[in-house]
Amino acid sequence: MNAAMLRAHNALQDLLETNALTGGMQVRARGENLMLGRAENGPMDEPVVEDRVRLTRLSEGHWGLSVKRHTGRWQRTPFSGSMREMHETVCTFMQHLVAP
Repeated sequence: MNAAMLRAHNALQDLLETNALTGGMQVRARGENLMLGRAENGPMDEPVVEDRVRLTRLSEGHWGLSVKRHTGRWQRTPFSGSMREMHETVCTFMQHLVAP
């Protein structure tokens, strides 16, 4: 993970912890994407992180929001903006996807 993505990862993790709805979520970085997920019980009750939403870096400080469909594929949404704006969008419009 490059330095810019590491900073973005840490900033997003801090943002998640500021809200009760997103508290406890985990962030994974892959390329230009930051996936937000929750630990779920998998086979034999082992915790497995289930990705719920994804932020894709479009440019410096500008992110796009995608949601994971039931098919396992990512679907882009019309939302984009700063990381803080995307966190607010997730907490407002996507709360059903990120709630514990």
